Amino acid sequence: MKILLTGATGKVGRHFIPAFFNSDKKGIIRAFCHNRLIPESPRLEIFQGDISSRTSVKESMKGITHVVHLSTCKESPDTIMDVSIKGLFWLLEECRTSQVFKQFMLISGDASVGHFFYKKEKPVTETSPRTPYPGCYALSKAMEENMLEYYYLQYGLNGCCLRAPWIMEKDDFKFTLSFGEDQFGGPLWRGLVGTKKAQQYHEKNTVPLMLDVEGRPMRRNFVHINDLVSAMLTALNHPKAFQQLFNIGMAEPVDYKMVASYLEKTRGYPNVIIPTDFYSTWYDISKANYLLGWQPGYDLYRIIDEAYSYKRHPNDKRKVWYPG
Repeated sequence: MKILLTGATGKVGRHFIPAFFNSDKKGIIRAFCHNRLIPESPRLEIFQGDISSRTSVKESMKGITHVVHLSTCKESPDTIMDVSIKGLFWLLEECRTSQVFKQFMLISGDASVGHFFYKKEKPVTETSPRTPYPGCYALSKAMEENMLEYYYLQYGLNGCCLRAPWIMEKDDFKFTLSFGEDQFGGPLWRGLVGTKKAQQYHEKNTVPLMLDVEGRPMRRNFVHINDLVSAMLTALNHPKAFQQLFNIGMAEPVDYKMVASYLEKTRGYPNVIIPTDFYSTWYDISKANYLLGWQPGYDLYRIIDEAYSYKRHPNDKRKVWYPG
């Protein structure tokens, strides 16, 4: 097995590489890098190039049997079509004409189904319609999923797509609940309550108890990085992953009332109700369990406990490459 890994220096890529090497799977990884580089090792090759360039992609694909495609852009209108759409197209073109290619794996996100922007009358499954929320990132995710499926139809390509919600690692979840300027992701609490109140809440370790548009505690979908990587390793070369889309996430969405109650009970943190115009969703992951035998190891309490207990090394400065 010789894997081309795009987005190798990102959050998922940095976890996938050691997990693959520590698994029972044999093979090497060729990391497709652009600006950021990582050190080579006996089983890790580095290829530096531009994924929007057909020449770069063709060179990177020499001898490759598997592609794990993580590379993406967030809200970057000037580059997102080149990186996310053109880059995926060149990769798929090389795969369909290759004599040694075996499997393509796309990591997508729940932005393609609108995440909490639209009302969902029932759990979000792999057959739910794609309803990207406003912005170029969500649009690109829906387009990527469509393009991969069209290659199944047109050329019989062996591929699979793992669709993940918001990915957590280390102390990420703690900072999603911060009223400070260090908040990770959105909605931005400071914008909802005002700077003065936000600072007061921040000083008292107050936890936002987010409500959905119907006034109920928000239910929102997350996945821990370890669970996503374990799903990737499970789907790699799995015969039942052939041309399949899988929702990957926690078994149940995070309920913000349960979060607030648990942090009040275990750490004495107060909470404050934050009304929003967003919708609760339930992300159904049963297909991955049924076909692949995969299930998550993280529930609500584990994801909270690990985030709040995490001790960051002085040399491991918190750096967010994009806001959420």
